[in-house]
Amino acid sequence: MIRTIVAHTTEIDDTESAVAAILSQLDIENRLLKNSVGIISCHYDFLYSGTAGAISAALPFEVLGTVTLSQVVEEVSGEFMLTIMVLTSDDVSFSTALSGSLLSDPAKEIIAAYNCAAEGHAKSPALILPFAPFIIAKPGDDYVHALTEVSGGVPCFGTIAIDDTDDMANAYSIYGDKHYNDRMAILLVYGDINPRFSIATISPEKIFSKPVVVTCSERNILKEVNGHPVSEYFADLGLTEASGKQFAMVSLPFMMDYGDNTPPVSKVFVGQTPEKYSICAGLVPEGVTIRLGIFDMDDVLLTTGNALDKVATDIDGASCVLIYSCVSRSMSLGLHSSAEFELIQEKLGGKLPFMAAYSGGEISPTEVSSSHAINRFHNNAFVICVI
Repeated sequence: MIRTIVAHTTEIDDTESAVAAILSQLDIENRLLKNSVGIISCHYDFLYSGTAGAISAALPFEVLGTVTLSQVVEEVSGEFMLTIMVLTSDDVSFSTALSGSLLSDPAKEIIAAYNCAAEGHAKSPALILPFAPFIIAKPGDDYVHALTEVSGGVPCFGTIAIDDTDDMANAYSIYGDKHYNDRMAILLVYGDINPRFSIATISPEKIFSKPVVVTCSERNILKEVNGHPVSEYFADLGLTEASGKQFAMVSLPFMMDYGDNTPPVSKVFVGQTPEKYSICAGLVPEGVTIRLGIFDMDDVLLTTGNALDKVATDIDGASCVLIYSCVSRSMSLGLHSSAEFELIQEKLGGKLPFMAAYSGGEISPTEVSSSHAINRFHNNAFVICVI
């Protein structure tokens, strides 16, 4: 059994007040059980002011997470917030580790960090929660593949940091009282838990293009579809101008079908190379099939609401809900950018402790069996983990 406590503060510069507020809400002297860990989300100003570090240092357990653009808990939502979700238990345990730099060989560093966190545990964890910085040159698929390989297919759920700068200069991962732009923080959860997952992407009727097959690519660089330059593909769709601008196509997700009878995964194009190849936020393997869609406010709220309704009917025995939503979904909400978070409060408020935050890339299984999970890296997705 896990007990969950959620606390938040909007005090960025008054560090003493922020620490006092978090400690008061958590009431750790009376509410902590044998094993505890904290999952944090905050605006990067909390890092630069030292407040996030002071809060982590004041807590008697490890804290890890990421910078986010905005977040929501039951009572409040907003951009300039710090939120911490504390998981505490007598029979479930938590182990954490920080990777080395992901800039050269991310798989090697992630595997080493996982092994460090898993040391001394005879059994595999029930759940992996990774928290990574935003590194545009390092597709999140690499992270997911490494964690799946080293764990033997343990369910993996997490996020890539996001901020409000053009180059994601402040999109840090957080571990303890430090923050990093090149390292992943990893949480392993051990014990008798049954994590459940739900994913919202885009409604089928919002997918407007015919399927095409990727015939030439290099990691996250898409060069050809159906044997023709990808630039011709976008020209045929009237997207020549948009495809050439950085982040101009984030509201046009494409569904990637791996052709292996697993659910399609949402991805997004984020720019173009000088050769007019398209840059994807994830890997684009040759042989996969892709179809483009278009987000709008109604569909974002429809798909999010459906996913939340599914969760609300399956919470027996659960302790909390952790949610990450791609920031591109909020961009499709126009002036009502908080509508998705308001929907979370409406659907989950009073049912279970929850924390939701915007993400620069989402990690979640698409399928979980008794033997292993199909872990995927997503864009434009709304991912839910019920613990």
